[in-house]
Amino acid sequence: MSSTLSAMTPDQVRRKSLISGTVGAIIEWYEYTVYGTAAALVFGNLFFPATEPGVSQIAALASFGVGFLARPVGAFVAGHLGDKIGRKSTLILTFLIMSASTATIGLLPTYEAVGFWAPVLLCVLRLTQGFAVGGEWGGAAIIAVENAPAGRRGFFGSWPQIGVSCGLLLGTGAVALSQAVSGDQFSNWGWRLPFLVSVLLAAVGLYIRLNASESPAFLAAKAEAERKQEAQKAPIPVVFKYHRRSLLIALFSRFAEAGNYYLFTVFLLSYVATTLKLPAYYGLIAVMIGSALNILMIPVFGAISDRVGRKRTFFFGAGVIIVSAWPIFAMIQTGNPFAIALGVAIFLALGHAAVYSVLPAFYCELFPTEVRYTGISVGYQTAAILLAGFTPVIASTLVLWSGGTWPLVVIIVVTTLIAVAAVSRARESKDYDLDAIGKTAALPLASTRTGSY
Repeated sequence: MSSTLSAMTPDQVRRKSLISGTVGAIIEWYEYTVYGTAAALVFGNLFFPATEPGVSQIAALASFGVGFLARPVGAFVAGHLGDKIGRKSTLILTFLIMSASTATIGLLPTYEAVGFWAPVLLCVLRLTQGFAVGGEWGGAAIIAVENAPAGRRGFFGSWPQIGVSCGLLLGTGAVALSQAVSGDQFSNWGWRLPFLVSVLLAAVGLYIRLNASESPAFLAAKAEAERKQEAQKAPIPVVFKYHRRSLLIALFSRFAEAGNYYLFTVFLLSYVATTLKLPAYYGLIAVMIGSALNILMIPVFGAISDRVGRKRTFFFGAGVIIVSAWPIFAMIQTGNPFAIALGVAIFLALGHAAVYSVLPAFYCELFPTEVRYTGISVGYQTAAILLAGFTPVIASTLVLWSGGTWPLVVIIVVTTLIAVAAVSRARESKDYDLDAIGKTAALPLASTRTGSY
């Protein structure tokens, strides 16, 4: 393998690394999305039966949030392994865990068959999914950014970001196709098909990741430590001791998209079908259209951030989210399928795409190589547990309580403003030497701070 890698040109190494991070992210987020979609549509009755349909729905969406509880744990474990033994090996491990747990969900008996054990087993596997995803994002982002050529980190880093929307598009498409194939039997056996398909996808993803190369930045840092005969420090305490400011910026900068994304994807499916009493495919089609546009726009905004900066690109997307929050919900409540699709498209293609595209490069530019996997994984996934995981169930509860969607608009505006405040505290980093971050010698603006940049 080493001789093969040494024979590859830098462009070939970059291409393989980019494909590995992107395809792996797509497959993992497909598996994650299938669960969220099934939770919104059928898991309430199958695993959490109750006399009130609304209660079953809330319980099913809560099980979706359970997975987020394990994501910080996965971030800590994978971050430690990724900074100690390598990005590639860690990504292969998280991928295998994710695929095995997803396929097993497709084989689970329902509450009618085994009673109490059905929701227990479902939540255990959901926790396992969350653990795997907790370590996946950081590795995929780092592999792309650390292999990027000078001046193109934003563009390269944006590609694994399309994994979320590609996974969302494939996942919702797989559920919609399963509904069409199984018809009235969807709640009996049709819902299992998208979970079982993950076995085939896993084989493809594993092959790609096994043939990818390790990050050159990690290899260089490891070789430098060995040359100096320095013991490699545990990355977790280093991050919390010397990089707290960067960690807080990473955490709060996610507030613009972490929970809001699930409002317009997972929660929307439940809201359209349960509250508005519209055909479920209205929501599915809207999410699929929005996801397709999101996939197209994320690399565009990533490239823009290489020219105008991470902060300006992020602020544009945040502004779109704040200004459009109320109009989007007004469009959704019309019940018109075209209005619903347009509202979701505005959020995903302009607001979310802009803020989400810059995060890999922005995060990698906050932390030095030696602790980068740990720093960005912990920051990213801690925000997920604070906001993203339980946003759908909180949204459902607030809608039942208020009888409207105005509390959701308030949540969107407030969380996005928090993210804007966090990003405004960071320096523009698009021109930083990535290998020199955390060292006083080669940073622009004559920075001497090692605690953040």
